[in-house]
Amino acid sequence: MTYLIEEIRQIFLNMGFTEMSGQYIESTLWDMDALFIPQDHPARDMQDTFYVDSPGFVIDNDQISKKIKRIHETGFDGYTGWGYRWSAEESRRLVLRTHTTVNTARYLYKNNEPPQAIFSIEKVFRHESVDWKHLAEFYQIEGAVYSKEVSVSTLKWILRDFYSKLGFKEIKLVPSYYPYTEPSLDVIVKINGREVELGGSGLFRPEVLKILGLRAPVMAWGMGLERLAMIFYGLTDVRDLYNTDFDFLSSFRFDTDKILKDNTAKTG
Repeated sequence: MTYLIEEIRQIFLNMGFTEMSGQYIESTLWDMDALFIPQDHPARDMQDTFYVDSPGFVIDNDQISKKIKRIHETGFDGYTGWGYRWSAEESRRLVLRTHTTVNTARYLYKNNEPPQAIFSIEKVFRHESVDWKHLAEFYQIEGAVYSKEVSVSTLKWILRDFYSKLGFKEIKLVPSYYPYTEPSLDVIVKINGREVELGGSGLFRPEVLKILGLRAPVMAWGMGLERLAMIFYGLTDVRDLYNTDFDFLSSFRFDTDKILKDNTAKTG
């Protein structure tokens, strides 16, 4: 996993991206509200999110709270908002972050002059039942570009470029849904003739740009590192990635050239 993280980090750095980092514990204001996810969205349910006891926690930015409240309730300039009563109390709840897009939101809020090209490879947490393809704690790869030149065409171009550097020469982009991007696209790759969903992407919704005070479009994409590792190492059980058997772990050697060659052959 460490070798693979470093390989992906170098891909981003060689493309001119800046690495960002975040924190494990976030308020729902940043983890969800700032990304225009409504407060009654199913993703906030206990079965998807780890909540942290937070008596007396206070949001340190009243200005963004007021902006989020207004946009969630009534929208702006032709965008209608969600039309419900936004709860400041709900926004103060603490969670183990459910995605790394919160890193992007925080970074761009503080660095709002375009252009910006940023990435992170960090852990996220979901209340999942652990099995051969699910973990409750896993890595998410996040990339984002904030620029006046961003469009659906540039998103498609950079996705093809990024995934080709991972060895996937043939990808398919299909329409999807994510609450904070519109349009949204899923990335499908071919592995041994089978189509496998590898990640999601999209352009930030206008409501998200307004909340974060951004004056240009943002394109973002992400994928699970463990799913990628399973493909690279030919594993069938994600739990093997965290096996504590040193003999098993030492049998895996990271050979970039071989992996890229093998993946090129698999994808045609």
